[in-house]
Amino acid sequence: MRSVVLGLVATVAVAVLAPIAVMSAPKVAPPAVTEAARKQGMAEAPALAKAAGIGCQVADARFIGKVDNKKEKISTAFYEIDCAQGLGFVVQSINNGTKPSAFTCIEANTPLADGKPPTIPCLLPGNGDPKSDLAPLIAKSGTACVPELVRGIGQSVSSTFIEVACQGGAGLVLQAANPAEADKPVIANNCLDFDESGSNIKCTLHDKAYRLGVVDGLIKASNNGCTLKDRRYIGASTTGATFFEAACTDGKGYILKVDKGALASTIACEKASQVMGGCQLTDAREAETAQAGLYTKLAKSANFDCAVTKYAPFPSPANKDVVEMACSNRPDGGVGVFGGPNDKPMVYDCARAPMVGYRCSFTKPEVSFPLVTADLKKQGKNECVVSAVRFIGKTTKGTTYLETACADGLKGYILEYVPETLTPVGVIGCAFSKDCKLPGNT
Repeated sequence: MRSVVLGLVATVAVAVLAPIAVMSAPKVAPPAVTEAARKQGMAEAPALAKAAGIGCQVADARFIGKVDNKKEKISTAFYEIDCAQGLGFVVQSINNGTKPSAFTCIEANTPLADGKPPTIPCLLPGNGDPKSDLAPLIAKSGTACVPELVRGIGQSVSSTFIEVACQGGAGLVLQAANPAEADKPVIANNCLDFDESGSNIKCTLHDKAYRLGVVDGLIKASNNGCTLKDRRYIGASTTGATFFEAACTDGKGYILKVDKGALASTIACEKASQVMGGCQLTDAREAETAQAGLYTKLAKSANFDCAVTKYAPFPSPANKDVVEMACSNRPDGGVGVFGGPNDKPMVYDCARAPMVGYRCSFTKPEVSFPLVTADLKKQGKNECVVSAVRFIGKTTKGTTYLETACADGLKGYILEYVPETLTPVGVIGCAFSKDCKLPGNT
């Protein structure tokens, strides 16, 4: 759940109209809806629904009844409406000139706190499957969830809160508008966010241990051979992705990123120190030390002698491990691209790494400028000591251009490379090119 939303929910005073509901509970056959109630409902309810802010097309309606307060001279009438799409509602109209209000059939069909049946349940046939009617709101939230159980939590002045238990174990609190319709904003909050919070909203359809069972399915989907020992919910990012930690019986661990209900990425604990605070269930420091030793060996096999002291992973393509490395035995680090056993390991120095899409943060590019100076000499340009570089872009034939500036202040050059091997294949003087932008080259 987005942290800003959690803060809002924690302070809002929810008027619970329908506490503790499980919509899949066994149902007693409802009383029949009379034609007179339908006729009166269709005649009066659509206008009242519109006045309450419900924008749906009313497909069916019924007059539920009226409560008179003779002392206050107030009458309150109740109507049930079935919308052509989305949730149904109970509309409440008071004859004192106040705006009509509404609450969803999920709330209306919720048993009372003491387990007694609801006092104003929805009975129209079109409102008989609230889980199905909830689908448009779930879709609007951007979350993948097939409802297994639903519960009406209640309302604030501007929001409706509905708990949803999804198939597979996940639990959500949907925060919709009031009235709850899919053409208005809908936010899906993870029930796990409320388990340790001080919010007056709690998920009760399942307990925390049950909801953490989603990690079992995520580990299975990651296909990394992990036998689960422990699991932890970490939290949600500002973009709405949720993160879990899985600890394995073999001592390894992973952070699992879930986006829109599906596994988006699996990050080993030794590479996850910068992800949501890193791992807590696994000894990440020990794993990081072992991983640094592995990168040292891989870099050496790529003819880049680097005793790796720290590393940071880049987003990597499938079956590739792309990582920036800092070295204790040399001033310049590099970006390693390591694949499977049949792939040749490569390390790109920090001056030329931008040509393959990576930029170093541990090592300043100027540390590697002598390597670019050597490339110019290979092309017969012996007078330029490189003082700055700029990646220009790719050519139509797949090579890349790297602009260089010279320490003597004279105009520099554009080097053409085969980027995969960092092999220079051509050079153009900036005096003859309009593509140069570095100071001294224009």
